[in-house]
Amino acid sequence: MKQERVNVIAGNVFAISDAQGDMEVDPQAPVGLFSFDTRFLSHWVLSVDGERLNALSRDDVAHYETRFFLVPGVASHYIDADVSLIRHRSIHDRLHERITVLNHSSEPAEFTVRMEVGTDFADIADIPEDAGVRQRHVQITADSGNQRLMLRYQRDRFVRETTVSSSASADIDEQGLTFRIRVAPEGTWETTLHVATTMRGEGGRDVRASLESHQHDIGSGMHDDLSTWLDRAPQLVAERKSLERMYHGSLADLSALRYTPLAYSERVPVGGLPWAMALCGRDSIITCLQTMAFTPELTPATLRMLALLQGSRLDDVHEEEPGKILVEARYGESAAFGERPTAGYYGAVDTTPLFVVLLDEYERWSGDTDLVHELRHPARMALDWIDEYGDLTGDGYLRYQRRNERHGTVNQSWKDSADAIVDAYGREPAFPRATCEAQGYAYDAKRRGARLARECWGDPEYADRLEQEAAALKERFNRDFWLPHREYYALALDPYGEPVDALSSNIGHLLWSGIVPDDRAEAVAEHLVGPQLFSGWGVRTFATDQRPYNPVGSHLGSVWPSDNALIAAGLRHYRFDAHAARIAAGIFDMAQTLRGAVPEVIAGYERSLTKYPVQLPVAGRPQSWSSGALLMLLGTLLGLRPTGENLLVNPALPAGFGRIELLGIPGRWGLLDAYAGDRRLGRPRVN
Repeated sequence: MKQERVNVIAGNVFAISDAQGDMEVDPQAPVGLFSFDTRFLSHWVLSVDGERLNALSRDDVAHYETRFFLVPGVASHYIDADVSLIRHRSIHDRLHERITVLNHSSEPAEFTVRMEVGTDFADIADIPEDAGVRQRHVQITADSGNQRLMLRYQRDRFVRETTVSSSASADIDEQGLTFRIRVAPEGTWETTLHVATTMRGEGGRDVRASLESHQHDIGSGMHDDLSTWLDRAPQLVAERKSLERMYHGSLADLSALRYTPLAYSERVPVGGLPWAMALCGRDSIITCLQTMAFTPELTPATLRMLALLQGSRLDDVHEEEPGKILVEARYGESAAFGERPTAGYYGAVDTTPLFVVLLDEYERWSGDTDLVHELRHPARMALDWIDEYGDLTGDGYLRYQRRNERHGTVNQSWKDSADAIVDAYGREPAFPRATCEAQGYAYDAKRRGARLARECWGDPEYADRLEQEAAALKERFNRDFWLPHREYYALALDPYGEPVDALSSNIGHLLWSGIVPDDRAEAVAEHLVGPQLFSGWGVRTFATDQRPYNPVGSHLGSVWPSDNALIAAGLRHYRFDAHAARIAAGIFDMAQTLRGAVPEVIAGYERSLTKYPVQLPVAGRPQSWSSGALLMLLGTLLGLRPTGENLLVNPALPAGFGRIELLGIPGRWGLLDAYAGDRRLGRPRVN
């Protein structure tokens, strides 16, 4: 049975424990306290009089705070327990744990409270592959005089330190802290443990020193930060109250998944818990596109950060090329010493055109031409990359092939698992591969780049060129990718121009990008909601009548909320409102049934078979582009679209959704309200 995991998160600093609050190494899961891709605590175990604790209940206060209610011993002790404990855990740039011991008897009681402490300073990237293989020499200093336990690891210039301190007097040894306490009748005893994490750089200084500092008592600061985030977002009022709860939950998840990268001043979204707690170009861009109508402040910081890290040279190890947009940035040991290329990895075919798409979409919503002028050079470099480095065979298609055979991702599209790109019989095409959705992104990037050139950069000649290239790509794509006998688009082309004939969810992204002619859109739409692709919970990544179909395969039959959000938006773009509403209803039903954070992926089983969405072990939650998917689906159902200085509201709700009001939608118009249900209109907000 899978053990329950409990997490607290603040940006890319997070702690994962068991249901009792203890942390012990698990070779298959990142249990412990992590910051910037390093595990600073791998062992954190509380006991009383030598007995481990059992959980009575838990109060998950917020994403950064939780309380465990515990008793020592086995379950038979619960009814007549004379002592109980509360572990109040909170996190920001460090971990804080307040331990309260309650004596429920009428006599004074003496206890020995022990917190065992240890760390392996593991790189999170190593945990699934070689946990326990790499032995790191950890220096431990038990400083009882200053009430501190210090653990330190150094490898050349790479230095990481964990410091545990206590507000109450303790006996400190190299394995932990011991408190020998006497508690009055019906009384309490309390201590707070602080776990500081330090990353040493040049001159021995903490490389995070420039980041915003916080006090030990962080409750009010974190609470105010979350409240401000929620208050800035539009207010949702819905007859279906579960929709309001899901909306607020998604906003809270997105708040939790913001962090400040090193040498940068603004927060950007990370991918998600547990494996993608870092800047991931694709995830961040998609998240920003999903949340434009709700939390637009994510976008400028993300665009600037990605422009700052944009490729400027040819580097086979990191797959960097001039103009290419980053796919992942890590700070762990393996990245620092080049054992993995993740310090700055560029192996993705889609992040670069999507960067241009995001820049244009943001200007449409915000009217922020200053940012468009600021990022003119990075945007033009990205557009140049599509043709100069993305077209690997000279046939005009955006392709990928791994430049480094030792490291990196084999499939460099959003479906990046090794077996994701296969034909209907499971055969893998040769490299370089041209997936269909990447051509849609390139087409959309050229069109949007043309608009920016014409309306913002004052360069009509460049705009004309991009428009001509987009038109030629659309014509070429619809000639080579369309399978007339099946009435859908091939998943990909091999280097010889032969189609990879699998039916997949990728065709929905083509509607989102607008590369599909009107006379073919209906056939595509019918496939997306047909029985082979639509499970009832959402659109599967791979159709059931294809030989490689696997309902629990990451990209061969599972259902991704982020995928479905783009598909639903594409369907509405082509006026297939009922199709979009059906998909949105399935995803919302899935989210409501599972409760809590929306998982990155669920199994593709038919809804009539399971009655309950089947979660996959690889699925992280919360995930930024899964939480963002619910917001994008809500915006899609309301038909929110900027048109010049105004906001178009064109609702198309699923049956049973009732009345919806979204109040205070930000944009170049100021704040507007949207109404759906018995009224279909948008009107200026009255302040």
